[in-house]
Amino acid sequence: MLPDFLAAVDFSTLPVRPEALTIPAFSLGGSEWGPFALRWYSLAYIVAIAGGWWLLTRMIRRPGAPVTERQLDDFITWVTLGVIGGGRIGYVLFYNPAKYLADPVEILRLWDGGMSFHGGCFGVIAACFLHGWAARYSGLRLLDYVATVTPLGLGVGRIANFVNGELWGRPTGTDWGIIFPDAGPEPRHPSQLYEAGLEGGVLLIVLTLLFWFTPARLRPGLLSGVFGIGYGLSRYIVENYREPDRQLGILDSGLTMGQTLSLPLILAALLLLVLALVRKPVAA
Repeated sequence: MLPDFLAAVDFSTLPVRPEALTIPAFSLGGSEWGPFALRWYSLAYIVAIAGGWWLLTRMIRRPGAPVTERQLDDFITWVTLGVIGGGRIGYVLFYNPAKYLADPVEILRLWDGGMSFHGGCFGVIAACFLHGWAARYSGLRLLDYVATVTPLGLGVGRIANFVNGELWGRPTGTDWGIIFPDAGPEPRHPSQLYEAGLEGGVLLIVLTLLFWFTPARLRPGLLSGVFGIGYGLSRYIVENYREPDRQLGILDSGLTMGQTLSLPLILAALLLLVLALVRKPVAA
């Protein structure tokens, strides 16, 4: 018999709920209002954007920063639209196009879930370069700074996925794991936490050390390249433990959609890293 710490855990017994805050229904002005709920997943987006902005305001104080504080404040609106718009469009195109073609209005129902990191990544890249073009600074250098803080958002987002009891892992094949309410009776890998640790914790530490303790920030594309490689590899590995999306399953290639989208990201990041290393650094 396995020790308790190696036994399966029933998710419903954990002290976690999707709602961070719930306001009960109430009457006001002769009308019924509520109930209203603030979900952890929504809160994760707020923490990611606010936390990323706070870190960036400190990072641009170092010599050689590509933007001023005023430009950064303006950019936050652009990147927020890039994350949400790109993430939603990416999910629609890559993960469930038939559903949204049948009812395009569903695309606007963001509260029902359905976001793609790879789509959001493209949205952020577009925001960096478009704002850089409009404000006349290097979008690639800003992308390096944004890439350094992005793991914060990835980490809190994956933890929110776990709290929601969604995007669970594949069956473990052992008595260890977590039994998620909507995933059947089998213990499953908590793949959300694997991703939070790799894409969030490990990658944040690596990029933070590179930014603050090396001249990496002065080589345009280097930090973005490291992020792309780190995220792509982490996602590719964890996909082996994560349950594929039901509407897609394993693709004919033998890969999941997440792995398929991560491969070109890794290749592009490798090219970016090589170019960053062979070019001369910018002046601090």
